[in-house]
Amino acid sequence: MKEEFKRTILKNGLRVILAPQKSMAATALVLVEAGSEYETKNINGLSHFLEHLVFKGTLKRPRPGAIAEELDSLGAEYNAFTGQEYTGYWAKAQNEKLSRILEIVSDLYLNPVFNKDEMDKERGVVIEEINMYEDTPMRRVHEIFTQLLYGNQPAGWDVGGSKEVIRRVSRDELLAYRNKHYVASATAVILAGDFDEKKVLRLSRNLFSKLSRGRKASKSKTKEKQSRPAAVAKFKESDQTHLVIGTRAFNIFDKRRYALQVLADIIGGGMSSRLFHRIREELGAAYYVHAGSELFLDHGYFSISAGVDHKKIELVIKSILSELSRSAEDSVGREELQKAKDHIVGNFILGLETSDELAGFYGSQEIISKKLLKPAQITDKIQKVSPDDVKSVARHIFKNEKLNLALIGPYKRIETFKKLLRFK
Repeated sequence: MKEEFKRTILKNGLRVILAPQKSMAATALVLVEAGSEYETKNINGLSHFLEHLVFKGTLKRPRPGAIAEELDSLGAEYNAFTGQEYTGYWAKAQNEKLSRILEIVSDLYLNPVFNKDEMDKERGVVIEEINMYEDTPMRRVHEIFTQLLYGNQPAGWDVGGSKEVIRRVSRDELLAYRNKHYVASATAVILAGDFDEKKVLRLSRNLFSKLSRGRKASKSKTKEKQSRPAAVAKFKESDQTHLVIGTRAFNIFDKRRYALQVLADIIGGGMSSRLFHRIREELGAAYYVHAGSELFLDHGYFSISAGVDHKKIELVIKSILSELSRSAEDSVGREELQKAKDHIVGNFILGLETSDELAGFYGSQEIISKKLLKPAQITDKIQKVSPDDVKSVARHIFKNEKLNLALIGPYKRIETFKKLLRFK
């Protein structure tokens, strides 16, 4: 894999990242600093709704369905996504078709028409997407967990928003939000694959040079406040309990993030991890169990998720807390530490073999930190994590006053679970 990249800033402030890669496919990705954490309560969900609507027609392609038809005719893969801190639009096709997919992605990003009739139709689509996730407890429990952590502020709101907002949000509100955030200084274009660098850079300049400079609206600062363990349960008749148990951590700029990544892998990063072995293999209590971290501009958390036999839920919670306590008290052995590092690095490098993943790797760095690290620099930082680093970060985050639990299952009372939330 070629690790070089080129970063160019256009006169209007838009950033273009070229990530050459010898492959059969190329990806065009446009990212913008706009997501649910940039919203206010009365427009929560608008970032995601906007992401849907740009595919419904542009000045050049006003007919609904024309964009999808054109991309399909190119044999392209394409989609869009909305997160808490950025939104992305992308397409991937054979290398020789990169210019065409870049032009299409730029068109839907720069020139959407937001036809009122299409807006009204898409409201129903988005509401059904919300309903789908509501009926998917394995995913929904994570949203409940972040609500528990951050409460009634942007970091605690669902990315999809509320049905009430989607039903009533107006075209004027949509345009006002877009004008605040979809500006050149908040936009990055990432191109990954096998291409003529001068040609695609020239095309990028031609396509995006007229994007408004504007002044990017900032997001509100996330407030962290917790003095005791917290728990919440959502009642649902189900065949298993879905849970997320976790603690507050730190933001994405913290140097300890690599130690946290290694800690997560040791605890629940794969089929040989501590929790997978204990909860699935020894207790037979769950099919899936996973540990990971989510770090953002001004906040972050570490969490473990699992789908658990109702009858074994208390045993599983105790087992999880026991493993977390162990990692804060005892240094990890060199062999286990190296296995975790090699697992992380191996999966990371394999993931960058495709142009869309490579574009996402550089793009997410650019849009969040505006500082790009090469893959080798990332792997070097992971390999340098020591047993003391892992133990230190575990001691920092695994404290009673940072502990939180979210459950979905046949429970109407939470008191029993709250009593379990104590590290020994």
